[in-house]
Amino acid sequence: MKLQDLNSVEAIQDCLNETNYIADRTLATSIYLSLNMAKPIFLEGEPGVGKTEVGKVLAQIMDTELIRLQCYEGLDVHNAIYEWNYSRQILQIRMMEAEGKKDKDKISKEIFGTDFIIKRPLYQAIDYHGDNPPVLLIDELDRADEEFEAFLLEILSDFQISIPEIGTIKADKPPIVVITSNRTREIHDALKRRCLYHWISYPSADQEFEIIKRKIPEVNKDLGRQIVAFVQTVRQNDFYKLPGIAETIDWGNALIKLGITELSTEITSDTLGTLLKYQDDIEKMDGETTQGMVQRAFAEADMISG
Repeated sequence: MKLQDLNSVEAIQDCLNETNYIADRTLATSIYLSLNMAKPIFLEGEPGVGKTEVGKVLAQIMDTELIRLQCYEGLDVHNAIYEWNYSRQILQIRMMEAEGKKDKDKISKEIFGTDFIIKRPLYQAIDYHGDNPPVLLIDELDRADEEFEAFLLEILSDFQISIPEIGTIKADKPPIVVITSNRTREIHDALKRRCLYHWISYPSADQEFEIIKRKIPEVNKDLGRQIVAFVQTVRQNDFYKLPGIAETIDWGNALIKLGITELSTEITSDTLGTLLKYQDDIEKMDGETTQGMVQRAFAEADMISG
């Protein structure tokens, strides 16, 4: 699909729906504006609410390449843009010397060409030449250092990079940029101002049930509603790490593998490790607490539509 085909918020929402991404109108509107204003979209929210998936489904919708930069502490220019292939350069020098070529300027010009560059995600996105622009997913920016934000701001301003030995490389088609953050720290205002901002919350019970039906088609509707109602109840409690959509899907798949057709206190206690990832959280779920949540899930499951 071409960018011009995504010519309305409804078209965006329909395409997301066709790729099994359940999005509300506010998110579809933010994506539409991001595409049509040629601005990065900055998605913030708790882990596991589907931020990364937005970049993936956009690449799928537009039939283009997804270029992902996974951020981490210590990420620098060499890992984000490019680095020289030193082993290949040394091999080329030895080959040229063996051929009797000793002109240092010619050797330098030869080994510092594009053939000897290892392209990292930002370089790949700027130097892309496909029919549609690529989707550049800058994932979990809050994990990177603040110094990297300043560097990224420069890249996003002009969509070009400068390599001293080669020159300036500018994007023919600026990439579609999706930036995500789990908000473990605040991202600088200067970078946010370059983007359209959207906060992704946990889905409503009805939305999450729709996700379960699509991601786990073999689950019966009663169990699906019970799973969703229980997870929604868990999220109302004070846990260190609340379960995201990914954990809901994992739990549903685990229950299917165990042949479960109806939720119970016993099976819920046995499978808490698919929902909660910290021992302190699991310890809070003693038998009485779990039983109370399961009973509440049964009571609220019938109120979930779909």
